[in-house]
Amino acid sequence: MAQPSGIVFPEELRKKILFTLGIVIIYRIGVHVPVPGVDGAQVVQFFQKQSQGIFGLFNTFTGGALQQFSVFALGIMPYISASIIFQLLQTSIPSLEALKKEGEQGRKKINQYTRYATVALALVQGYALSNWLASEVGSTGLPLVNTPSFGPFMPFRLVAILTLISGTCFIMWLGEQINERGIGNGSSMIIFANIAASIPSGAARLLQLVKSNEMHGMVAIAIIALMVAAIAGIVFIEAGQRRIPVHYSQRAPTQTGMGQQLTSHLPLKLNFSNVIPPIFASSLLMFPSFVAQFIRAPWAQTLSQSFSSTSPLFMIMFVGLIVFFSFFYTEIVFNPDEVADNLKKHGGFIPGIRAGKSTSEYIKRVLDRLTVGGCVYLSAICILPTILVQQMNTPFYFGGTSLLILVGVAMDTSQQIQSHLLTARYEGMMKGAKVRGRRVQY
Repeated sequence: MAQPSGIVFPEELRKKILFTLGIVIIYRIGVHVPVPGVDGAQVVQFFQKQSQGIFGLFNTFTGGALQQFSVFALGIMPYISASIIFQLLQTSIPSLEALKKEGEQGRKKINQYTRYATVALALVQGYALSNWLASEVGSTGLPLVNTPSFGPFMPFRLVAILTLISGTCFIMWLGEQINERGIGNGSSMIIFANIAASIPSGAARLLQLVKSNEMHGMVAIAIIALMVAAIAGIVFIEAGQRRIPVHYSQRAPTQTGMGQQLTSHLPLKLNFSNVIPPIFASSLLMFPSFVAQFIRAPWAQTLSQSFSSTSPLFMIMFVGLIVFFSFFYTEIVFNPDEVADNLKKHGGFIPGIRAGKSTSEYIKRVLDRLTVGGCVYLSAICILPTILVQQMNTPFYFGGTSLLILVGVAMDTSQQIQSHLLTARYEGMMKGAKVRGRRVQY
C-alpha cells in the first residue's frame, strides 16, 4: 500500500527541527561575543588554568561561555535554579499551591515569578563574577579588564552586570521559544548543545596528550571505554520499563462467540525522573561554590574548596540531592491515586489487587522501589566516572553528569520526534477515510 505524501517526514516537524537548530546556532554565536572591556585572550588563558573543579563543571554547562567571559557566561543555570526554588515553594506556600491548581493562568503567573527570581540570581552571580574578574591579572601580569570604565557613570562592573543579566534573560527566552515553537525541552536542549560543543575540543586535547606522551595510550583507551560503558548503561536503564499487568472487565467478542478478557499493562520507567535530579542537584551545588570563588574571605575560600566537584563533601551532598529530587520530582509528576481511579473508572484492575486504594498503594510501592533503584543508578553514573577520571589525573573536566544529560536529552528528543512521526502517519492514514458509526443497543 502506497504511503500518502508527507507521512515520512511531515512539514510541521521539519519546521520544528529547523527552528530548534536555528535557536541553537544563535546561542552558539552568542557564546563567542565577549563582555565589553575584557582582554579576551588573557581571560581564555586564565580560565584554562581553572579547567578542573567547579569552573570546569560550570564551563561545560555554559558551552565554553564562562571561559571566554561572553555575554552568556552565566548560561541557563540561574533560570534552572529559580525553577527549582519555585517548585519547592509550591509544596510549602499555600498561595503558590493555589496558583498551581488554577491551570494555565496560574502556571503563567508562576513562570512570571520564576523570571523575576532568575534576574535576581543573575544579579548576584554577575556581581560576584565581574567584581572578581576586575581584580585579577593574567599570566603576563596585565589586568584581565583592559577598560575599567566606559564613562563617569559607567564603570566596568556595572556594564558587566547588566550585560550578563541581559544574556541570561535572552537565553531564558530562547529556551521558551524552543518549548513553544521547537521540539520542546528548551532548557535541556540548551544544556545539551553546550555539552556537545565541548566534545570536539575534549577529543582533540586527549589526542594531543597522547601524542606528546603526557598520557599513556592505554589510559586514553580506558577513558574511552569508560565513556562507552557509561553510555550503554544509560541507554539500557533509560529505555527499561517495569510493566504492571492490567486486566479489564469488558470482554472482546471472538469468532467462536466466547468472550476474551482484554489485557494491557501499566509501563513505569526504571528511572522515572530521568535527568532532572542531576541537573537540579548540579545547579544548586554550583551556585554557592561559584559565588564563593570570588570572595576573598578565608571562610569563603574554605567553602569553595569544600564544594570542589572532586571533594568528598560535594559528592556526598550531590548524591543526597539526587535522592531528594528523584523522589520529589516523581511525587509531583506521577499520582498513584489518580491512576488507580482512572483504572477503576474504565473497568481495569491489577490481578490479585483490589481496585481503588489497594491499587494506589501497590503502584506507589512499586514506584518507590523503582525510584530507589533509579537513585542508585543516577548516583553511580554521576559519581563513579568523576572518581575514576580523577585517579587517572586527566587535565580536563569529564563527569558522568554531563554524559547522563547528553544521552538522556538525546533519547528524549528522539522519542518526541518519533511521536510526531507516528501522529503524522496516523493522520495521513485517516485522511479521506469515512468513519461509519454503529448504533449500540442496550
